[in-house]
Amino acid sequence: MGTSLLAMPWGMERAGLFPGILVNIVVAALCLYTCYLILRINEDHGVNGHQNEVSDLARILLGKWAEFIARIFSLIVLIGSNIVYWVLMSNFLYHSVRVLYGYLLSINGLPTNSTVICPKNSSNVTVVDPLDSKAEGFDRIWDIYSTTPVILAVLMFPLLNFKSPTFFTKFNSLGTLSVMYLLIFVAVKSSTWGINMDSWVIEFNIKSTFCALSGMLSLSYFIHNIIISIMRSNRNPKNNNRDLSIAFLLVTFTYMFIGVVFYICFPLAKDCIEDNILNNFEKFDTMTIVARLLLLFQLFTVFPLISFMLRTDVFKNINLYTNNLAYEFSYRKVVAVNIVIVTICILFACFLPKIGTLIRYTGALSGLVYIFFLPSLMKIASLMKKEKLTFVKLTVYVLIVIFGFLNLISQFFIIDK
Repeated sequence: MGTSLLAMPWGMERAGLFPGILVNIVVAALCLYTCYLILRINEDHGVNGHQNEVSDLARILLGKWAEFIARIFSLIVLIGSNIVYWVLMSNFLYHSVRVLYGYLLSINGLPTNSTVICPKNSSNVTVVDPLDSKAEGFDRIWDIYSTTPVILAVLMFPLLNFKSPTFFTKFNSLGTLSVMYLLIFVAVKSSTWGINMDSWVIEFNIKSTFCALSGMLSLSYFIHNIIISIMRSNRNPKNNNRDLSIAFLLVTFTYMFIGVVFYICFPLAKDCIEDNILNNFEKFDTMTIVARLLLLFQLFTVFPLISFMLRTDVFKNINLYTNNLAYEFSYRKVVAVNIVIVTICILFACFLPKIGTLIRYTGALSGLVYIFFLPSLMKIASLMKKEKLTFVKLTVYVLIVIFGFLNLISQFFIIDK
């Protein structure tokens, strides 16, 4: 649970309220079921004494081609997450510095209200930012789509080259704190607005862009590439299914609460909802300032961890297919990989800073492989080995794969505003 929290109300707007709730439940159920399939397959076919991963199970049951696909798409998920984190960090850093600059100028009458804005329609911005007329020179060197992502790289890059990310794991509890604050943030704002719905009947109609939500949720619930490692450390492995179900239930509730409550209470036109809901508030709103600072610090500690996982996977894959020692730590190799990662992130932050678009494409693409395709095919292969494959079971797993393909293909027919 992470980046898509801020985009969940946007996803609900793309689908419609009640269809969005249904899509959320269906995707959550499918992701839970395929996670369960992976754990069950590991129990039946995993090598004892070996720390099996999905890629190992794919090789055992389907062949090396499946292992290769699993490894490649695991990298895609990580680089996609890095890109989304970078776009968010650039956004949070830009607004935080601009607010700080405003206070340093000691401009009289800096607004501290909670006015809601519609960035898509500048005429809905009811509060004039006093910085606009006094910070023109500052804005030339502090631009959210050009200089900020580059300056962020200067700050972040030294943190990416540590041999071990142990230091950053000490801040993992910030994730829980951030989620709790976002829940409080949405609850407070929504209680202030009250319910703002023109027609409940219209909300039963499914929109043609509903697949934007299903694509986004494919990344929101994506944990399949590391689920075996996570559940391996469970104190009571026999409770894995129960614990996994509880985890998915809590995550689903969190997504639904933020998405549904914000959508129902949002006081402007629903199509004004941004794929980062913090962009719907004036930059001097106190709760929004706190949210951005908290999330910025959290992402500053999470990004090095994700980058460490990514570079480790890159080196392991190079070693696997070339039989060399490229995975061993070397500052030269680490710096080279990190330069590539950061460059990709900067380019997306400058030219495609749309979080909703990035999440739904990454989720639909990687979800096709890890959520829908590989678990279903591995289960079919497992049942064939046991001679327990029936027509009904085969049909169910084929339909899951088809759902994944349609989920991906549909993303190319949606135009984000």
